[in-house]
Amino acid sequence: MTVDRGASGHQHGASAARGRLAVAFGITAAILIAEVIGAALTGSLALLVDAGHMLTDAAGVLVALIAAQLVLRPPSRHRTWGLVRLEVLAAGAQATVLLAVGLFALVNGAFRLADPPEVHADRLLVFGAVGLLGNIAALVILAGGRNHSLNLRAAFLEVVNDALGSVAVIVSAVVVAATGWMRADALAGMLISLLIIPRAVVILREAGSVLLESVPAELDLADIRRHLLSTPHVLEVHDLHVSRIDTGTPVLTAHVVVERGCFDDGHATEILQDLQDCVTEHFPLPVEHSTFQLEPPGHRDREAHVHS
Repeated sequence: MTVDRGASGHQHGASAARGRLAVAFGITAAILIAEVIGAALTGSLALLVDAGHMLTDAAGVLVALIAAQLVLRPPSRHRTWGLVRLEVLAAGAQATVLLAVGLFALVNGAFRLADPPEVHADRLLVFGAVGLLGNIAALVILAGGRNHSLNLRAAFLEVVNDALGSVAVIVSAVVVAATGWMRADALAGMLISLLIIPRAVVILREAGSVLLESVPAELDLADIRRHLLSTPHVLEVHDLHVSRIDTGTPVLTAHVVVERGCFDDGHATEILQDLQDCVTEHFPLPVEHSTFQLEPPGHRDREAHVHS
């Protein structure tokens, strides 16, 4: 017996995410073009690294945009959840590329510290300011929906990194212009790398958690079991599983043993409603898609596989 109250909300959220991502992609692509031109004109590692970061961001936001469109497709007989998990795969792919870019830029920066090339500080400052303004605009667009989707959160964090990278570019330009110390540019590039790597790891870890069907961090399995067992006429709970299909769709399944008389007097329907209300209302992350198998005492012995 199943209840699903979140489908329409998910569709609305995906549609809103698509609009935000489309605008963010346009801004990110424009900044990318500007920074590629700027890196060629200034010879700056910081701007080159930030342009490389922007390239992965533009590709990542484009993938996120495609994923946001695909998750709107309805379920089919082959994919009963539709393509909602695609957002998690897209976020994981973005984070993987970001991690590779961060590590590459860190190593390249170390080489440039040893042999710093000449950097045109005045041009670098202009392109850094252009990048920062564009990133701020993209952040404003993505900020409102970043908590609704891992896909949007990955895109938002990438733009945050871009904005910090632009700040590093501006600072390095000021230092080079004021002191002539060319290594400031290499240090700025390495700083951008250090900003990229930890956030990429965080997104990878969360995407992996969803794909491995781990219990959401907001929920405690033992606490859920206690609540279910406190429902009147419930004797036992087993085969309790809680996971997420995507960022916004927690699911729960459980076998619930109830008093035998509940099947004779029609009380089982009320128990089912109580169980569904319990997991929807009592926890920090409401579980709106729950499936309960109500069983009489002794039925567990007939099941081939039982998990505690």
